[in-house]
Amino acid sequence: MLLALPFPAIDPVLIQLGPLAVRWYALAYIAGIILGWRLMRRLVALRPVAASAEQVDDFVTWAVLGVILGGRLGYVLFYQADHYLSAPWEALYLWRGGMSFHGGAAGVILAMFLFCRKHGLSFRRFGDRLTAVVPIGLFFGRLANFINGELWGRVTDVPWAMVFPHGGPEPRHPSQLYQAAMEGLCLFVLLQVLVRIPAIRERRGFTAGAFLAGYGVARVIGELFRQPDAQLGFLWGGATMGQLLSVPMILAGLALMLLAPRDRGTPA
Repeated sequence: MLLALPFPAIDPVLIQLGPLAVRWYALAYIAGIILGWRLMRRLVALRPVAASAEQVDDFVTWAVLGVILGGRLGYVLFYQADHYLSAPWEALYLWRGGMSFHGGAAGVILAMFLFCRKHGLSFRRFGDRLTAVVPIGLFFGRLANFINGELWGRVTDVPWAMVFPHGGPEPRHPSQLYQAAMEGLCLFVLLQVLVRIPAIRERRGFTAGAFLAGYGVARVIGELFRQPDAQLGFLWGGATMGQLLSVPMILAGLALMLLAPRDRGTPA
């Protein structure tokens, strides 16, 4: 066996209170939502104002529903369609895990569209401020993947390789940490710089486009080190499902940045 770093065996359950288990994965979602919500309350107040702090408070519920429903539906459709076609009721078994970022993103976009339409807000302006905080949740989510010892990387001989509890005896890339750094930290810093530049804020949709393109690129790179899902393996051209789903995000993000109109104070 190749030399490998020991995997830090952290119990996925932080606290067990009788039948109630508080898991790190759930805390990752909670931390991402709370920190993102608090930061977005500040960002929407930057001129041109995107929404009120109270409207951000109201949107949190919409966003949570979009993440959960969209994320679960995306996983069912993109990653285990055959299984759930034979047992569709199991799509409701959220406690068994299985969420798709791309599905969750689609769910939040739909929720944001309906919310902005209801409140007469600019969809692109609101989206710029929202996407600037999304990497917080991505960062904590990838750390939770690492703690759970899931979504591990491909076999490698790099000095920092790890043997994951359920990944077989071979040392593997700790790809969850790579993705936490790229999708979380790096993307967060980039978007925080962009959203604080007045000339960029005047380009409605530019920051949101930067998020879509930036996440897509980070995901494509991260998937080069991550082991593909066992039930899917490598797909067209040796790509993974995550890479194929990220290509439309990159194209949409680039289009948003290139076509972002200068803000004239009108909702759009």
